Amino acid sequence: MNLKDIHSVYFLGIGGIGMSALARYFKFIGKEVAGYDKTQTPLTEALSATDIAIHFEDDVQNIPDRFKDLNSTLVVYTPALPKTLKELNFYIEKGFDVKKRSEVLGIITKNSFCFAVAGTHGKTTTSSILAHLLYETGAPLTAFLGGISEDFNSNFLVEGTKYSVVEADEFDRSFLQLSPNVACITSMDADHLDIYGDGEELKRAFVDFTNKIEPDGKLFVRNGLRLEGITYGIDDDSDFCITDLEVQNGAYVFSIKTPDVLLKGVRFNKPGRHNLLNGLVAFAMALEAGKSPRALAAALDTFKGVQRRFSYRIKREDFVFIDDYAHHPTEINAVYDAISEIHPNKKTLAVFQPHLFSRTRDFIDDFATSLSKFENIILLDIYPAREEPIEGVTAEWLLSKIKNPNKKICTKIDLIHEIKNQSPEVLVVMGAGDIGQEVVKIKNAFEV
Repeated sequence: MNLKDIHSVYFLGIGGIGMSALARYFKFIGKEVAGYDKTQTPLTEALSATDIAIHFEDDVQNIPDRFKDLNSTLVVYTPALPKTLKELNFYIEKGFDVKKRSEVLGIITKNSFCFAVAGTHGKTTTSSILAHLLYETGAPLTAFLGGISEDFNSNFLVEGTKYSVVEADEFDRSFLQLSPNVACITSMDADHLDIYGDGEELKRAFVDFTNKIEPDGKLFVRNGLRLEGITYGIDDDSDFCITDLEVQNGAYVFSIKTPDVLLKGVRFNKPGRHNLLNGLVAFAMALEAGKSPRALAAALDTFKGVQRRFSYRIKREDFVFIDDYAHHPTEINAVYDAISEIHPNKKTLAVFQPHLFSRTRDFIDDFATSLSKFENIILLDIYPAREEPIEGVTAEWLLSKIKNPNKKICTKIDLIHEIKNQSPEVLVVMGAGDIGQEVVKIKNAFEV
């Protein structure tokens, strides 16, 4: 595919976080951009504000004429779409150049020095920290992020083309389309079993990803993963290691030991040791751009965060409201640990919206164990996303597995009333579905 021959780019599933970043990229380089999505969201509204035409009904008649030119139109789709989508099948039957998002990302980043962040958890936070560090130290980069960076207020950043920062997504083996110069793997917990079948097959895909790294490239791996690479960890014998860790006024203060230098008095403001590890590997990767260790350490202190990644919506002495994207048991455990460390001995209420029937079924006991740790639990119905219901897989089934008696199921309509009724000191809302759209309503109801 030669991008110079492409004049129009049409996105199927344009409202996805990764797809919208690509749409912004093509708009930035001067291409005509339009697309379809099934629902209107703040992301689609933001794209529409940049003169990108978007419609929400799957109908070929809604596709603008200039996006029906076979010779000058690229069609980008997300594999999360149903195969029965009329517009997708129209483009396939007419012989258009139809590519997955990951294929296009691989083509765009091929001619840059590519940093790729892989792992079943931590991709978005790590890539956002890495983009922030490179930006703060003057690197000419383009970043495609899987969340809205609070530093850039966007999921897309362009400050040059020498470096690229991307998330290497394991869903549908998408990350095998990339050829990074520097990569990291944060975790390899079983997930996406609808794609892989079992956890061992997922791990084999990660091994395949490591073989995609350029011959002279580098791989950073969290200590404990069974992969060969440069290791990073906390209080261990890793190549990059955090030591002397303390919590001061809700922030981490620590030292970073690298193979070459010891940096003392480093600060990082995002709660949770999982986030601290994300910051450490982003720091290690950024060194490969030739940046000063001390300048990168200083930039860690100014990282604001990513929307819906342990995001404080309200932070008062008497009430804290945290919003998080956690949708896997390991991520829920990380949120619990962070709250316990930063806000100990507070009355806590966790609101969780399960994401996908298949994921709920595959990890039902792990979800129950993770959620049972919280003092009080509210469940919403399962968010289906791309899936049809699975018989017997319900929020009620998950609730029955939770051993903590302080639990209940609630509708979105009654959610604010129920939260007020429980009077928590710390409220955390978790999930990858549309629960994020309830966050503003909750914030408005509890702000003084």
